[in-house]
Amino acid sequence: MSDHSNDRGAPHPRRPHGAYDPEDPSAFRQQVEELERRSGSAARLFDVRRIIGGLFVIYGVIVTVAGFFTSDAALEKAEGININLWTGLAMLVLGLLFLLWLRLSPAVPPPPPGEAAEAPGSAPSGGPESATGEPRRPE
Repeated sequence: MSDHSNDRGAPHPRRPHGAYDPEDPSAFRQQVEELERRSGSAARLFDVRRIIGGLFVIYGVIVTVAGFFTSDAALEKAEGININLWTGLAMLVLGLLFLLWLRLSPAVPPPPPGEAAEAPGSAPSGGPESATGEPRRPE
């Protein structure tokens, strides 16, 4: 009987459900694939363009709304230019550009280490060969 079960054949009480079982390599592979999938979605979720763009949009909306309620004294102080309105609109446009950039060019997580070496047309890392497999010539 396995050392991971009690005398009745039930799973070991200290082993959490879904924990790695060294006797089942397919379960290990499934867990690794699941973690790789999650890390790829986390990489897309925490892309810096999403964070910067979102913050600029939020602050741009706040400053633009503040620009709509600017007093005459503040306008006179700024020589007739509604600084809050123009700055807020600029921040809003910049934030939307960041989010558009993210939409047009989404982040692609790096391939797992095993797949990077097997990619067709790629030279082994650190090797002097070109992508075609021929030695590189000094230029």
